Amino acid sequence: MSKSRIKLGVQGEDLAVDYLKKKGIKVRVRNYRQKIGEVDIIAQDGQWLVFIEVKTRKSLRFGQPYESVTLKKQAQISRVALDYITRNNLHDQPIRFDVISILLQSDGNTDINHLPNCFDAVL
Repeated sequence: MSKSRIKLGVQGEDLAVDYLKKKGIKVRVRNYRQKIGEVDIIAQDGQWLVFIEVKTRKSLRFGQPYESVTLKKQAQISRVALDYITRNNLHDQPIRFDVISILLQSDGNTDINHLPNCFDAVL
């Protein structure tokens, strides 16, 4: 991955964290990585343990950012979520999978679209 794409991803995740905090959602972990993959943000929203994928783009040339969360990506996030739940003994806690889609527009505006409970676990 190029440095500019990494920088764009980090910028998007920073914006997502700020957005979540303003909504009263507590960020537990950023960039939870295991050999099987990564989850961008793990958060607590009331009773819900939330696994969040952040997608950031500068244009709609390839569609909305959230459209790139494929079934394959959903399965990878699901496996990492199961790993986190198991390691932290959180089996009794309800979970959901969200996507935060961020479009950094050329006029300097930012469009943040939060899609709660966007997909079910895919194992």
